[in-house]
Amino acid sequence: MKAIRLVKYGNAEDAFQIVDLPDPHPADNEVLIRVSSFGLNFADVLSRRHLYRDAPSLPYIPGYEVVGVVEESRTPYLKEGERVVAFTRFGGYAEKVAVPVLGVVPLPENIGDAAGTALATQYCTAWHAAIDMAHVRRDELVLIHAAAGGVGIALTQLARLRGATVAGTAGSDEKTAFLKEQGVEYAINYRKKDFEEELPRLTGGRMPDVVFDPVGGKNFSKSRHLLAHGGRIVTYGASSQLALRGNPLAPLRLLFGFGFLHPVGLIIQSKGVLGVNMLKIADHKPHVLQQAMKEVVRLAGEGKLQPVIGKEYPAEKIAEAHAFLESRRSIGKIVLHW
Repeated sequence: MKAIRLVKYGNAEDAFQIVDLPDPHPADNEVLIRVSSFGLNFADVLSRRHLYRDAPSLPYIPGYEVVGVVEESRTPYLKEGERVVAFTRFGGYAEKVAVPVLGVVPLPENIGDAAGTALATQYCTAWHAAIDMAHVRRDELVLIHAAAGGVGIALTQLARLRGATVAGTAGSDEKTAFLKEQGVEYAINYRKKDFEEELPRLTGGRMPDVVFDPVGGKNFSKSRHLLAHGGRIVTYGASSQLALRGNPLAPLRLLFGFGFLHPVGLIIQSKGVLGVNMLKIADHKPHVLQQAMKEVVRLAGEGKLQPVIGKEYPAEKIAEAHAFLESRRSIGKIVLHW
């Protein structure tokens, strides 16, 4: 099979190598998937920049999600020939991948390959964050950072399905216009306006009940201070560390940017701080991952969730796709096809 390995940290054009490798063999309760499409996530960029602590040692095959057909099944729950979407704990940038059964869900015919790739990582992250962890409720005000990204779009759609009002931040006027088309009530270009000041102005002083933050650092600290009493902030990334790369003090700056947290302060203000890492959920609570996958696939099949595909590439253009994602110009999901 062909596979794309990360062989060097740094710029996308120097980082990858397409190689021929033996086909993997599924263990008990696993399936072997012949991959048609795989997706990119911002964690892939952080891994390439050597900023993702869960990544394996070089060289390795990145990738968290695939869509394809079951070629070999070692479980009674999935049959050979079934078209599926799968969450992969790395290994997704390959023509074939072996995956535990709890990370695989059949994909309805009305969900295309590109849309299917968004469901495994980004929509499952959003589901776990919004439904399992934050319990978003009707009429709450929800603030979503990086709202034009794959997870941000998924969070917006889920929050609106729950009857919440959505505010979102993005880094360009093009993206804020897109957010308004997606039903975001308060769209803020963070490059032009400080969201900590702009959101209360737009809402007449109303503070968010829930904040979703993949940026981290000072962005997290400012968001936490905005929270209404009884509010929850969910953090699921630290993309701001990219801006600090090359600075030997970057880890400390990122850490101190989050601010000081003490349980007594959380108790006094009745606020909650939650963290989401879907790799850990996949490792330690795979049944939770599978339930999330089943729910987002069901809702997408019913047309209630609609992944936005920003750009599609042939697999051979992996470096170009990575560079585009890192540029922060992308909207929605980036997908590659074999």
